[in-house]
This record gives sequence, structure tokens and C-alpha cells, in this order.
Amino acid sequence: MTDIKHGLEVLKENIRIAPEKPGVYRMLGKDDKVLYVGKAKNIKKRIVAYSHLNKLPLRLQRMVAEIERMEFIVVDSEAKALLLENELIKKLAPHYNILLKDDKSFPYLALDVKAEYPVIRKYRGEKKDGIKYFGPFANAGAVNNVLDLLQKAFLLRSCSESVFAHRDRPCLMYQIKRCSAPCTGKISKENYRRLVDEAVAFIENRSHRLRDELTKKMEEASARQDFEAAMAFRDRIRALTSVQQGTNVEYGTIKSADFIALCRLGGQVCIQVFFIRSGQNCGNLPFFPEQAEEAEDGEVMEAFLSSFYAAHVPPAEIVLADAVDGQDFLSEAIGTKINVYRRGDKAKIAANVKNNARESLERKTALENSVRNNLLAMQKAFDLPKMPERIEVYDNSHIQGSYAVGAMIVATPKGFDKKAYRTFNIKNQAITNDDFAMMKEVLARRFAKMNEQNRPDVILLDGGLGQLHAVLDSLKDFDLTGIAVIAISKGPERNAGKEFYHQAGKESFALPFASPLAFYMQNIRDEAHRFAIGTHRKKRGKSVFKSKIDAVPGVGAVRKKALLNYFGSAEAVAAAGLNDIEQVPGINKKTAENIFKYFHK
Repeated sequence: MTDIKHGLEVLKENIRIAPEKPGVYRMLGKDDKVLYVGKAKNIKKRIVAYSHLNKLPLRLQRMVAEIERMEFIVVDSEAKALLLENELIKKLAPHYNILLKDDKSFPYLALDVKAEYPVIRKYRGEKKDGIKYFGPFANAGAVNNVLDLLQKAFLLRSCSESVFAHRDRPCLMYQIKRCSAPCTGKISKENYRRLVDEAVAFIENRSHRLRDELTKKMEEASARQDFEAAMAFRDRIRALTSVQQGTNVEYGTIKSADFIALCRLGGQVCIQVFFIRSGQNCGNLPFFPEQAEEAEDGEVMEAFLSSFYAAHVPPAEIVLADAVDGQDFLSEAIGTKINVYRRGDKAKIAANVKNNARESLERKTALENSVRNNLLAMQKAFDLPKMPERIEVYDNSHIQGSYAVGAMIVATPKGFDKKAYRTFNIKNQAITNDDFAMMKEVLARRFAKMNEQNRPDVILLDGGLGQLHAVLDSLKDFDLTGIAVIAISKGPERNAGKEFYHQAGKESFALPFASPLAFYMQNIRDEAHRFAIGTHRKKRGKSVFKSKIDAVPGVGAVRKKALLNYFGSAEAVAAAGLNDIEQVPGINKKTAENIFKYFHK
């Protein structure tokens, strides 16, 4: 209660000096830790509300108890305050704010209509003038499917500029009827531009007559017995039909809209978003905001909308399943219409989105309950002091010592925390064929950066007793209090489900075959194995494209390009004499000597 009184005293002091203008306020605790960032049309009136404790949820009552001081930033309008609030929340991640864990960029289809021969391709990133975008899509799989169908329907090229400029005969895409081969003149510039215009009309949902026009051209080609052309038109009609078959009748008139609904179950909140563009459903995604359990639905939705559309381009319309306070203000701040419909097709779509939000939340809740049950079983089976909240699983991957990497994955009660995954390139090249030594290096490097926020409850190793003792030896200088180190080794005949588990000072044992906990332990071990192999393959793949010149000290991208342009290949550079290297534009005498010495050690 003393803390609450102290927090209220701090509030009263700040109410006295707070500006009666729009802006952003920050509440800070001990050591200037940012507790909360908020925006208000009138800062003084807003923070007065925090002094009425009986009207606050427990989350904000706890926050008031921790306040040590406050800071204010005055801006011109509430809309600008909203933008500033989002920037600060994203940067500071205050403990008591509703947080949206969303740092992804969505894929689009992009068509540069200003280019001489426009290319259709996948795109992520900042939008540019002069380029037509179709999307966003919820995931790469959805954009790949549509790109494949659009290539069949409109025969637009998808190759890079360098490939396009150097073709002397059509590529495979032309042979399988997914490109009109403008690179070799198989189609005139005018006719290619006509295909581009048709594709733009389709993307913008203006292609009502396109199928009829293609059908007419197919019949005309057939009448003059140009059957090859008729078949080409037939294939385009089929592809166009395939694209449009995915269009729900209810979506047909919608050019650009996001449908958003919120569902709450057992204290957890899910916000579902459907992306509708040009009559097409471009996919949907569920979001699970943090710190939303005790907040009102309207507060959660406002926080989501302001945060989400601060990072993503808004559509022409946002349709909500339920109305929220401040809808007009949010429309102004986001820069697009926000509507709620009670009847009609849009109301039906919004209701469907809300059903999807409920189902997503039910699946998440069921998954978390299953994981929690397994973690409680793990606590009992391995005699842990508490249910583990953070399990770190380690594995190595290499091919006879080459491209050696270590990998760490993190499992929590909410599932895998992929943002916490880490990879380790093995620095000591003398140990890349020794799994024990590699694991010792990985764990020593990991624990050197351990703090209270990333301290694990369990370390799980892919290996046996030898691996366990090697790791414990490497960690003897670190504080392992409360951290269980467990090794998992293959069972008889390397059968999944019959693994043995090893802990220091305890007898090794196997879990009951096919038990839920055994499956869970296999799953997290296999995830570490998958991540380690994937990291190893990426490293190995990069080396395939690495030139011998890349390893020469003092030779960067510009000099590398000059050398390859002059000699034609890395092998020719390696075989060149000193006088020849000195003749390369941009290569001075000292650099030429370094290059020659490197290849003639």
C-alpha cells in the first residue's frame, strides 16, 4: 500500500505541472525504466484518470505503484501524438503497454509499368512510385501461387535485367508457355505492352471483359486454322479462370480492404486480419497482443490498429467486426476509412473473420495447454525445482569438419521462441571434427552473454554422457544454480522414442515409449537438429558462390569486379603475372603485389 501511496503522490505532482495539450506521456520507474507510454488529446486530463485507482485494472494499478517520475512531449494534434506513441512503444517496449509482436514485412507482387519490358515479381520493402503492387499476401506461399497463375495468364517475364539483356534464344519459361519471350523478339513491344495493360487491369479488378476477348481471339485463330495461336489463347483462358476461381462472390466488388476482428477467451486475446485485394483473398493472419489480458477490447483494438498501420501501408478501407471508441480519430490518424457493417456482404465477411479469430485462439490455447502439461511432466520426470519456462536445446552440424556450426533453439510454454534462436560459427578451426570440443565452445560463448532475462531453466544437449561431461567441464566457471543440464542420446537401434536421458549424478533412464513427454522431448530435439542442419546448408551454399578473389586482403567488391572484367575468371587472376595485374584499371602497384603474393605463396 505504501508503494501505491508513493505512486499517487508522484501522479499528483505531475498533474499539477502537466500540459493541457495533445501529446505523449511516459511513466518511469526505478533506474528510469520506462513503464508505460501513452498519448492523449489533453495530457493533464488523461493522467488524472490514473489517480482513480478503483476504476483501473490491476495491471495499471501495479504500474501506478511503480511510478517514480513522468515525462511529457507536446505535439500539434492527437493524430501526431498517436504516431509518436507508436514510435516510442516500438523502441522502448514498455512493460505495461499492449505490445504487438509484429516486425514482418508482407510480400507483394510488383509490376514496374514504366519499364520498357516490365517484369512481374515478388517484392518486400518500401513502395515506390510508378510500380503497380498487388497485395499484401499473408505469406510467400500465397504470392507464389498467384505469381505462377499470372505468368500463365499474361505471359509476362520474370527474369532479372542481366539475364534479359543477354539472352539470344528463349528460355524454358517460353517453352512451357509462361513467358512471351520479349528478350528475343518473339513478341513486339506493342503487343507486350498490351499484355502488361491486361495484367494491370486484372490486378486492379477491371478485367470484366478480358476472358470474353480472349475467347473471341481463340475462335478467330481457330477459324483461320492457326491452331498454335488458338491453343495459346486457350491456355491463357484456363489460367485466368484458375485465378478467378479463388474469388469469393462476396469479395468480388472489394478493391482494397482489411477485415479485422477481435476475440477473447480465458483472458487471452486474438486479432484476426483478412487481406482482400481486387476481389481476391490474399490470406489471413492471427495476432496475439501481449499485456492485453486486463485491458478492454476497445483499448486492445486501438493499440493494434495504431501499431499495425504505423508499420504497414493501410488499404482503402478497414472493416471492423465490432465498433470501437475513437473510430473517427483513428481513421484520421491512419489515413483511411474505418467502417463497421451490420448487414450485407461485408458484414458476413467480418463475421467470418471473427469466427476465424475464435478458432485461432482455441487452437493456440489447446497447444499451450498441451505444452504446459508436457512441461509439468518434464518437471516431475527430471526432478526439476519448477516447471521450466525456458529450455535451450543445442546441436552441431558439419561435414567432416567443413562449414561447422553450432545451433541453439529455445522452447517456452508458448511454443518455440524463434526470435531467440542463435547460430554459432565455430571459431577454432582445429576442433571442427570434434563434436565435444565444438559443443564446449558454443556453450562457453553462450553463457558468457547470459543475463537474468535470458537465463535458461534447462539445457538439452543432443549427445550422451561424454557430451554431458564435456559441457559441464566448459561451464564450471559459470553459475549454473537452478539450471538443469540434460543430454539425450539415441536408444537401442537408434529408434525414436527409446532415447536415454543423462544428468550429472543421476542414473540414466528412458521415458515410457510413445508417452506424450517422450514425443515432446523428441520434437524439441528434432527442431534443434533441423535448425542446425539448415544453418549449415546456408553456410555451405554461400561458399559455392564465393570466388577465390573474395579471400584476398584489400580486394573489395569494386576491385573484384575490375579483376573479373579484365581477366574473365578467378582462375585467370590466380594464374596472372604481376605486370598483368598492374594493368587492371583501379589496381595500384601495392594491391597488385598483394594479389600476386596471395596466389603465389
